[in-house]
Amino acid sequence: MAEVAVAATRYPVAPGYRLNVRSGPGTNYRLVKVLPYGATVPINCQKPGERVSGPYGTTDIWDNIANGQYVSDAYVLTGSNGYVAVRCS
Repeated sequence: MAEVAVAATRYPVAPGYRLNVRSGPGTNYRLVKVLPYGATVPINCQKPGERVSGPYGTTDIWDNIANGQYVSDAYVLTGSNGYVAVRCS
């Protein structure tokens, strides 16, 4: 039986935004990179952090998109105002 790799669900960043990626869950963390317009991101886990307002509301949820890389959930279309992934440890 062949093994099937399961791809992580990717979520779209709000149209018209180049999203800042931070080293932790807040704008006071180091800027790691800036995502291009039209980016999609995987959400590995989520954690509470600084409260941020964006096109998808105001939230304190931050999405971990890679090791040491976080974006505010206020800029990611997840279809939910709450957590859509496990909490980061």
